[in-house]
Amino acid sequence: MVQRSCRRKRVRVQRQRATLQQGMAHLGTKVVGESPSLKREPLKFSAGKVAAQRRRQHAVTIGKERREAILRTKRLCRDGVVGDNEDQVDAGMILDEEGAALDAQTNETVGELKSALRIQGKDALRKKLEVLRTLRCLLSKSTVPPVETAVQAGVVPLLVECLSFGSPDEQLLEAAWCLTNIAAGEAEQTKALLPALPLLVAHLGDRSSVPIAEQCAWALGNVAGEGEELRNILIAQGALPALARMMLSDNGSMARTAAWALSNLIKGPHPWAATELIKINGALDAIIRHMKKADDELATEVAWVVVYLTALSNSATSLLVNSDLVQLLVGRLAASECLQLLIPVLRSIGNLVACDSHVADEVLAAGYGTTVLNASDNVMGALVKCLSSDHRVLKKEAAWVLSNIAAGSLAHKQLIYFSDALPLLLHLLSTAPFDIRKEVAYALGNVCVVQSEGSHQPNLILDHLVSLVDRGCLPGFISLVRSPDLEAARLGLQFLEMVMRGLPNGRGPKLVEREDGIDAMERFQFHENEHLRSMANELVDKYFGEDHGHLDED
Repeated sequence: MVQRSCRRKRVRVQRQRATLQQGMAHLGTKVVGESPSLKREPLKFSAGKVAAQRRRQHAVTIGKERREAILRTKRLCRDGVVGDNEDQVDAGMILDEEGAALDAQTNETVGELKSALRIQGKDALRKKLEVLRTLRCLLSKSTVPPVETAVQAGVVPLLVECLSFGSPDEQLLEAAWCLTNIAAGEAEQTKALLPALPLLVAHLGDRSSVPIAEQCAWALGNVAGEGEELRNILIAQGALPALARMMLSDNGSMARTAAWALSNLIKGPHPWAATELIKINGALDAIIRHMKKADDELATEVAWVVVYLTALSNSATSLLVNSDLVQLLVGRLAASECLQLLIPVLRSIGNLVACDSHVADEVLAAGYGTTVLNASDNVMGALVKCLSSDHRVLKKEAAWVLSNIAAGSLAHKQLIYFSDALPLLLHLLSTAPFDIRKEVAYALGNVCVVQSEGSHQPNLILDHLVSLVDRGCLPGFISLVRSPDLEAARLGLQFLEMVMRGLPNGRGPKLVEREDGIDAMERFQFHENEHLRSMANELVDKYFGEDHGHLDED
């Protein structure tokens, strides 16, 4: 099996946390986002119609988690798609040398390639292959590949010449490999490959051998990972249907590379490419087939395609929900122990349950019956497994999915409330790293509110709220209020408002005061953020104003 060193910039597709941001009483709550909003009292909450917009916006936000460095967009091709020929390369070549000596060697090699392309006769091919292998090794084996030096030396047009149709397969493969690693470089280096793109796309067709087509797909995946401008160019040149046809292949390596490249090509910000992909004849069937039968590596790349389809395209989501995909995703989530696969599966499921209650019901009931409460043990059990995992990323992703489920119907909120997930969420709120605690807070907050019919005013689920407070969640939310993260601080303030307004017998303000919540809110007295300053001051004035303390002295 070919081992590939990953240099990806994977994009995180997040959710819209619908109910909570619509939900915390007159403060309002779609706790994420600054989209157009309705007013209730002096404070704002986002309108529910932003669901698709939020999904698309987050689909093109680069993940900032340190652990996601292993999931970057670009891949440096070190071992290629066929066996390496290192025995044909001078064993004395210094592959890991950096600095001036490496640049000099690269310049010399590019010069040799120029000369080799002018040679005629029986030794011409041997010389070209020898130089291409040396160049490929320089671009793939060094700690810091000398890509910029090669580009500045004029290597791209030489490689384009080597990639022309009619050239021997070994030459085509070496040239495509070199282009792949140039495309794995910085933005300007990747853009230097524009003259090569038409040939790279053309070699995806049936006229090319499998190794060459796959190597060209790898190069195009790196180009697509650079940004929207290059993605649009590739789409205009026909890369989308060509890669989709490759994904149909029963050759696991080819299908895997094609799926990875497609995930880079369709990831937005506009939904057009994702919508067009699902329309291509056989694309949906290939996704289902690979998710059902493929090994973890291929299923992982296909799952990333599903992530962007469900994040960006409503029509793609509709087709996927009406297929066997939901059951396959849930099955993978429950059975797999592969971290790289579980991440895109969780994100796909999170995107689906964020669509609407009907789709959420389909996900929660996948393969087990017709009612949510009878059918979802497997889904919730898998999410509990992820929450209990030692992997930080899995905990965060599972909490995110639960926050989307909790943003749904009352039945969905009750499902979480009565599940084994709730004690884990409460524990993580007080013990987990900050990014996980914020995700958990969304889930717990959404469990406590439900949108009322015919009104912008949501209803508190009082028994849920009282229970969570009695089980010790309040300090966790107050710690969010103290956070420098404005989103988290707003979430904490909104939960405090729920507690102070909703708990019976005036318990709420007393509990908030006992946990130093007043001090936490007063830090916003002169805060530069007008919304948070207004929110905190209103709460302090309302619940701890001039009469505060007098009514409790007895």
